[in-house]
Amino acid sequence: MQQHDLSYILNHLGEEDRARHRGAVAPPVYQSSIFAFESVAAMRAGFADELDSTLYTRGNNPTVEILRKKLAALEGAEDALLFGSGAAAIAAGVIAGLRSGDHVVCVQKPYSWTRSLVRDFLGRFGVAHSFVDARDTAAIEAALTPQTRLIVLESPNTMTYEQQDLAAVAALARARGVRTLLDNSYATPLNQRAIALGIDLVAHSATKYLNGHSDVVAGVLCGSKTLIREVFDGPYMTLGAMLSPHDAWLMIRGLRTLPIRLRQIAATTQAVVAFLKAHPKVERLWYPHDADDPQFALAERQTAGASGLLSFAIRCDSTLAVERFCDALQRFLMTVSWGGYESLLFPVAAVYPPDTNVAAPRSGQVPVNLVRLSIGLEDADVLIADLAQALDRV
Repeated sequence: MQQHDLSYILNHLGEEDRARHRGAVAPPVYQSSIFAFESVAAMRAGFADELDSTLYTRGNNPTVEILRKKLAALEGAEDALLFGSGAAAIAAGVIAGLRSGDHVVCVQKPYSWTRSLVRDFLGRFGVAHSFVDARDTAAIEAALTPQTRLIVLESPNTMTYEQQDLAAVAALARARGVRTLLDNSYATPLNQRAIALGIDLVAHSATKYLNGHSDVVAGVLCGSKTLIREVFDGPYMTLGAMLSPHDAWLMIRGLRTLPIRLRQIAATTQAVVAFLKAHPKVERLWYPHDADDPQFALAERQTAGASGLLSFAIRCDSTLAVERFCDALQRFLMTVSWGGYESLLFPVAAVYPPDTNVAAPRSGQVPVNLVRLSIGLEDADVLIADLAQALDRV
């Protein structure tokens, strides 16, 4: 793959031939489902390579293609595919190389729909699975069987931020002929270059930081041309979970400011983390770039920087106290997603009945008093003041 600097990728890659678009600086939205051919021979050539020609927007579209090039380059990959959601990107990457009788190893506590895919969906088609605490590469190795074809990673994950040693896992997998897939949504390609560490396929919920404006649901899958072609010819075209041209255009626009957004978000998050660590009503904090995190050394070695996602447990006996805290916040919006320009929160208590006992044992599950924050672009002092007044309600 030709190497480009970051500013070139974000502002020009895929857009160089502006004469095609009458000199338009912003790329046009090719809002067309179909594309015409001047001859049967030209149409035949389009059918022969739907990935790289414009035949039907379910396969390829000029606006989507610009975004494909940018995201592949950001990940250091040869190619990429765009999907209508992050879940679709992960699902396509997972099922493309599996057959009945195969076995999948997956990290514990992955994204909920990844868990459902591995645990429930694949089982219907005769694919076995093992969930492992992948913080220890030896646990992954112990779970491998002769039937293992795929290792599904998520580093860090999106609630308690467990990490995997990606280079070590990739080396182990390649020695055994096993494919690896990483959900890299938390770190983004700017902070974690998983392809360079040996990972085969890298997925993102592009809804999060890559778009960054809470107005698009999208997913991306990056990898070698061979693997992307396999996914395209299989689940991508068969299931039709493509990204619309207009959503691709919005993502191109949002991507321009990714480095700036991440820098401010990371700086603000460090201030919020310091405040929460010192607060007596905070029982525990999870943030991989906190010096007290058990995997801090791995985060420093494996990633180039931090993002704005963190979690903390409120010191309380019942989820009613968590509700009082969350309902009192004025600058954080309560939502199920993260990674936008605005600060967000997600309370685990929302999926439990009211007045749930915090101390009740829940083996392997996320603590019921955990609150996840996604720090946005607001000033740090504004967010800290809001958290302080809400914690006073606990």
